[in-house]
Amino acid sequence: MRVRSRLTTFAALLGGITTPAFPAPTLHPLISDHAVLQRGTPLRIYGTATPGERLTVALGDGSRSIRADKQGRWLAELPAMQAGGPYSLQVTGANGATASAQDVMIGDVWLCSGQSNMEFGLAQSLGSFGAIMTSADEQLRITTIAKKTSINPETSFGEAPKWDLAGPKTVPDFSAACYFMGRDLRGSQKVPIGLIDSTWGGTPIRAWMNEAAVESVDGKAATGLISTFRRDPAAAQRQLGQDFGTWWRAQSGDSAGREPWLKGSALNWAAIPNVGFFSTWGADWSGFTGAIWLRRTVSLTAAQAAAGGTLSLGVVDDMDQTFVNGVGVGNTNDWGAERTYKIAPGILKAGENEIIVFARNSWGPGGLAGPAEKLKLTFADGSTQPLGDGWQFAKVDPKIGAPPSAPWSGPNGAATLYNAMIAPLGPMALKGAAWYQGETDVDTPSYDRRLAALFGTWRKQFRDPNLPAIVVGLAGYGPMRSTPFDSGWARLASEQRAFAQTDAHAAFVPAIDLGEPDDIHPTNKLELGRRLALAARTIAYADTGGKLSPLPLRATRTGDAVTITFSKPLQALSGKSAIGFELCGETQASCRFADARVSGSTVTIPGDGQPATRVRFAWNDYPVINLYDTDLLPASSFELPIN
Repeated sequence: MRVRSRLTTFAALLGGITTPAFPAPTLHPLISDHAVLQRGTPLRIYGTATPGERLTVALGDGSRSIRADKQGRWLAELPAMQAGGPYSLQVTGANGATASAQDVMIGDVWLCSGQSNMEFGLAQSLGSFGAIMTSADEQLRITTIAKKTSINPETSFGEAPKWDLAGPKTVPDFSAACYFMGRDLRGSQKVPIGLIDSTWGGTPIRAWMNEAAVESVDGKAATGLISTFRRDPAAAQRQLGQDFGTWWRAQSGDSAGREPWLKGSALNWAAIPNVGFFSTWGADWSGFTGAIWLRRTVSLTAAQAAAGGTLSLGVVDDMDQTFVNGVGVGNTNDWGAERTYKIAPGILKAGENEIIVFARNSWGPGGLAGPAEKLKLTFADGSTQPLGDGWQFAKVDPKIGAPPSAPWSGPNGAATLYNAMIAPLGPMALKGAAWYQGETDVDTPSYDRRLAALFGTWRKQFRDPNLPAIVVGLAGYGPMRSTPFDSGWARLASEQRAFAQTDAHAAFVPAIDLGEPDDIHPTNKLELGRRLALAARTIAYADTGGKLSPLPLRATRTGDAVTITFSKPLQALSGKSAIGFELCGETQASCRFADARVSGSTVTIPGDGQPATRVRFAWNDYPVINLYDTDLLPASSFELPIN
C-alpha cells in the first residue's frame, strides 16, 4: 500500500509538471449572454487570460487567434457583421478551457449617462403602467452599471453588469428616457438595440470626465490635489482645508485668524435637537437646504492626544469640511459615505480640543445621519471617546455658496465616476451616447467646454472620433417670474445648446417645456425619449424621419428692428407673437421683455428706443414659451449679441 501510494503521488507530481494549468479565459462582462454588439464596424471582443496565452475567438463565421499581453489582457477584432443573431461567441484557451456568451445579437449599442433625470426609472414616469406592460421585446436588451467611485481608472466593474431582455420584470427600474429612446429606435430601425444605463443622481459633469479632461478646463487645482492625495492623504486634506479657508474668507469677509474654525466661540451657538438628519429637528428644519457649523469640544489626557487618532462622524449629508483644533482633517462630498478622518500626531492636545464641522445640504434630509453611537474619537491604543452628544450648531448665511470639495473621492469628485463607471466599459463600439445632466452644475462656468472635453474623452476611449453625442437641455424648474431675471439655469441650457451647435457630430434635445416648477424631476420622459430618438435618427442614422429642434443662428439689426434667424421654420402657438424674448443693453437692469413676431425661420423684434446689444430668449429658470418649429419641437434658452 505504501509503494502504491508513493507511485500515485509521484505520478500526480509528474502530471503537474508536464501539463501546465491555465485558468479559463474570461470575456468582458458586457460581452456576455444576451449581449448586443455593434453592427457595421469591426467587432471588438476582449477580456482576460493568462499573460502570453494563445487564444482563439470565434463568432458566427469569423474567427481569430490572438495572444494575451503581459498583463493578461487581450482584444480580438473580428470582421464587421450586419444586424442579426442570435449567435454563440466562444473563446478557447491554450489548454482547451473556454469562455462563451450565448444569445448574442448584432445591432446598435447606445450609452445613456448623466445624473438623476437620466437615472429616473421607467416605473416613476408618466404612462409607466402601459409602457411596462407592453415592454416585452427579445431584441431590445438593457443593462445597468452599478454605482461605484474610484480615484484611479479601473479595468473591471465593482459589480459585474449583465444584459437583460426588455420585459415587465426588467424595465421598471431602468432609465425611462433611455428606454423610450431605445424603444422608438427599435421601431424605426428594425434592428436589435442594446442600452447601457450608467447614471448617478446629483453628480457634476467633472465626475464623468477623466483627469486630463478636467485639467483641460479647470487647470491643475483639482488634479494636483488628487496627485497629492495619492502620495500623502493627510497633506492633501491639510491643503484642502487651506483652500476652504481662502474660499471662506472671500465669501464671508472674515479676516485671517477670525474664521469660525479658529474663533468658533464668536458664533451664536445653540444645542442641536438630536444627532440625526435636519428633517428630524422639527418643522422649522423641514426641507432645509444650506449650511451650518457644528461644534463639539472634547477634553483629552496627554497620553490620549500624543499619538493622534481617528475621528468618526457617520454620514454627513451632503458635504462636510471638518477641522480639529483649526486644522483641516477631512472633506467629503458624498451624501451616503461615512466620515472617518485620520488625525495626525501633533493636532490633538492635552486639555480641551475643538471639533468644527461645516455641513452643507443641497437636497434631501441633510446633516448628521447618526445614530449617535457612530460619532467617536478612536485613539492609537484602540480606546474610544464617544462624541454622540454635546454638539452645538450655528447657521451659515444662505448667501454663502458651494465650497471646494475633495476631488479624489465620492460621486462629486473629479473623474471618480469616469474611473469606475465609464473606463471599465473598455474600447467597446457604440452607435452613440445620450447625455442628460447639468442641474448640479448650474452656475459652474464653461459647461460647453466641459461637454467638449467629456465627449473628447469618450470618443477616444470608444475609438470613434465621430461618435454621435446627444445632449438634453435642462427642463424648466423653479418659480415663474414676471420680470427679466439673470438665470444661471438658462445660462447652462444655453451652453448645452452652444456645444451641440459647434460639434458636427452632436445634437441638442430641448426639454425646456417638459419641466415642472416645483419638481426638478419631470415625469414626462415619454416625450423626451421620442425627441432623443428623433435626434438619433438625424445624427446617427441619417434617417429622413429624424428631426432636430430649431436653433438660433444670428441676431442682426435691420433699421430699428432686430431679426433673429433660426435653423428651420417656426410657429408661435396661439398667435403670431412669440413670448419670452428680451432686449438687453450692457447690464441686467437694462433687460426688458419685447414683442416678437414670427415669420418663416425668423423672429423680428421692433425697436423700442432703448439701447440693445443682446437678445435673450427663455432666460428664466422656469420660462413659459410658445415658440416651436413646424415639427412641434421647442426653441430653447439662448443669448446672442446683436450684430
